[in-house]
Amino acid sequence: MRVFRGLHHKALALQAALTIGNFDGMHRGHQAMMQHLVQNAKARGLTPTVLTFEPHPRDFFATLTGHPDQAPAHISTLRDKLCALRDVGIEQVVVLRFDQRIAALSPEEFVDRIVLRGIRAQFVLVGDDFRFGARRAGDFAQFQALMQASGGEARQMPAITETTLRISSSAVRQALQAGDMGTAQILLGRPYRISGHVLHGAKLGRQLGFPTLNLRFDRARPALAGVFVSRVFGLGDTPLPAVSSLGTRPAVEANGRILLETHVFDWSGDAYGKLVQVELLHKLRDEAHYPDLAQLTAAIENDGVQARAWFGQLARQTTRDRI
Repeated sequence: MRVFRGLHHKALALQAALTIGNFDGMHRGHQAMMQHLVQNAKARGLTPTVLTFEPHPRDFFATLTGHPDQAPAHISTLRDKLCALRDVGIEQVVVLRFDQRIAALSPEEFVDRIVLRGIRAQFVLVGDDFRFGARRAGDFAQFQALMQASGGEARQMPAITETTLRISSSAVRQALQAGDMGTAQILLGRPYRISGHVLHGAKLGRQLGFPTLNLRFDRARPALAGVFVSRVFGLGDTPLPAVSSLGTRPAVEANGRILLETHVFDWSGDAYGKLVQVELLHKLRDEAHYPDLAQLTAAIENDGVQARAWFGQLARQTTRDRI
């Protein structure tokens, strides 16, 4: 899969089947849309393409108006979104910087400059809540008319539901914020996960007897925080059981960067620089501040005990199901 920062790259495919959106979390609704896009692209001899924005438009407007707290909580990092798009067959992604120039484009200018001349899309598939152009003035009927006037085609895909629940990024965020990892897994079609290269940290965990793998979460506001039962892929042939903390490290520093810190049970080795994937399976507790390292160490030990007990219960349940 090729990734382009901005438009007008010579390597961009000359004819594209396109979908447009932020696709935060790449949930089952997004996955279904990508499958339809790939099928339509193949039928028409086009390149399946995604246009997405960095920063998220709502992040941009929240900063512009001086209310950063109104920015949405983010489900996934850019890396994880791109990997998920690659895995469902998308061949090229255009990551377009969302700024005042893009925000001010009228619906007609957006279609002409970006969709038609920038990406050269001949077929576009969008969701049922698609809006575009300055102040979200454009709707699907207008988009379809603009595409048809240029000889292109546009289709709208209905929402995917789970029983009565509309599968959406908002629903995934709500589940994650509530610590309901089971519902999040149903909506995502997989356990919630974060990937990245292992970074060097302060090595406080190592000093306390609990060395951790540190991954950076490249968003200011993750959709979840706390301590989780987890498992790690990328350190061997099989996933390894672990316990993870995602957040700003309130126990040891104020206003810290967002980190995912993972202690892998009964494993030792040099993981620095390795690309790993951490699945968060079950929430144990929220982040907490501790007045001293002794109480922090005791809390970490208790987290490990609870996580091991969770894995033990899961193994017993699996055995019963097989019987």
